[in-house]
Amino acid sequence: MEVAERWPRVGVGVILVNARGEVLIGQRKGSHGAGQYALPGGKLEWAETWEACARREVLEETGIALTGPVTYAYTCEAVIDENNHWITVFMRTQVGEDIQAINTEPDKCEGWHWMEWGVSVPSPRFLPLDIILKDTSFSPSLSDAAQASYDCAR
Repeated sequence: MEVAERWPRVGVGVILVNARGEVLIGQRKGSHGAGQYALPGGKLEWAETWEACARREVLEETGIALTGPVTYAYTCEAVIDENNHWITVFMRTQVGEDIQAINTEPDKCEGWHWMEWGVSVPSPRFLPLDIILKDTSFSPSLSDAAQASYDCAR
């Protein structure tokens, strides 16, 4: 039996921070990680930049059109299960206090909620989110220059 060649895939997770310092979190549904809490995001398309992917995924999943800067925040590597090995690039953006997410993909997400970063994010968590939450040196409110130094593979 011949084993098919496989490669890690690239995902983009988006840390949306509102004026209160809360982050948008949803509960996954209908795919790997179903029932787990996660950030908006998805797979990087061919020839797409991380920023373009972040903007596209947030619009597709939440109905929020990101108009401000979307910047690099963090990178992690996770083997989610035997068929899912992902390199996740986290991008960060600030949104207004009155921004509300719409669950535009109810077959993929139970709903979106603004939460404090850290222990208030419920379990179970999607592995890439769990990795970044466990890194106590990372904060979604850090400056862009400081965030750029948080580049790790696990």
